Amino acid sequence: MKRLATAVLAAALLSAPLYALDDKQAKKDVATATAKAPAADAKSAPMDINTATAKQLATLDGIGDARSAAIVKGRPYKGKDELVEKKIIPQDVYDKIKDKIIAKQKPEAKK
Repeated sequence: MKRLATAVLAAALLSAPLYALDDKQAKKDVATATAKAPAADAKSAPMDINTATAKQLATLDGIGDARSAAIVKGRPYKGKDELVEKKIIPQDVYDKIKDKIIAKQKPEAKK
């Protein structure tokens, strides 16, 4: 019985982590995670339907290769709602992606 208890205790100790993070390592991990946060924000920035590639547009919900090609073909857009007005995408698809897209305007050339 004593051997069984020793074996169980040994197995438990071997399966547990043998180290803990020291303060320096923990601070480094927090700094690394904080440094990566702006990159995540860039990914969540709205996609410009006037400049995004067809491949980028195809990543949106309800937008596949055919719809992304149609979006590119219909450029430029004055507003993102023109996707529905020009019947490029249906209203239900627009409702899914409207918060993920924008339609930036190019600045007019000086005369």
